[in-house]
Amino acid sequence: MEFFNKKQVLTSFISNLKSNKKTIGFVPTMGALHLGHLSLVEAARKENDVVIVSIFVNPTQFDNKNDLNNYPKTLEKDKKLLAIQKCDVLFAPSIADIYSTTIVAEKFDFGGLENEMEGKFRKHHFDGVGTIVKSLFEIITPNNAYFGEKDFQQLQIIKKLTSICNSNVTVKGMPIFREKDGLAMSSRNARLSAIQRTAAPFIYRVLQNVKQKVSEHNTRDIEKFVKNAFNNHSLLELEYFTIADENTLKPSKNLESSNKKRAFIAVFAGDIRLIDNIAL
Repeated sequence: MEFFNKKQVLTSFISNLKSNKKTIGFVPTMGALHLGHLSLVEAARKENDVVIVSIFVNPTQFDNKNDLNNYPKTLEKDKKLLAIQKCDVLFAPSIADIYSTTIVAEKFDFGGLENEMEGKFRKHHFDGVGTIVKSLFEIITPNNAYFGEKDFQQLQIIKKLTSICNSNVTVKGMPIFREKDGLAMSSRNARLSAIQRTAAPFIYRVLQNVKQKVSEHNTRDIEKFVKNAFNNHSLLELEYFTIADENTLKPSKNLESSNKKRAFIAVFAGDIRLIDNIAL
């Protein structure tokens, strides 16, 4: 596996790949890799000649400095996992290499997608996401890029980003990878205490109950059920729950319409924020 931490050196390497007509599959990550990330690498491996993974904890998408400072960093372990997975290239740049002297996010208009759910609770988060993904796409120029559906809103926004930037990258969403007990895999899970980790699968069980209730209940009743479920839980605190249209991400009040819908949730376990969703 090739390792690069300077974009200038990487772009020279990629230029050579392109001259040899190699297709590139790209998996952007913030490190602390788990099986969910590795499933994206596996998907990229099947569909491309070369697989490139990036590890970069992007400061402009964090609205909470403690979350940024506490985000797990396990580069040496990540290198070993990627080598086993037969990743071809790992790109792990410094903040200075990506942002130079000004660590500021570009402003984007994602047509309202950025104002729903996560956008209501994490101001300017998606400007930061758009900034780093745009930069990485320009550096790596992949044919295909792979993102997990756990961050479904982010996935839809990145698809919109390619349209805004007239990018030729095909963005592919991959199914949520879960632990055996249903907890959506996340790098943040490593920060959970033993008792929090035992409690966290409750989030997915609630979503499964929501899916069962959709055919017989209205949105207001389902929202009340979810709020009550977490009000009665001593370790988990609900930040938001919503049922939304998959394309517009706007709340869906009419559960009988033919538009594809998805239930979205954000929950705190102590100061650790966990998100999940389920297709309805």
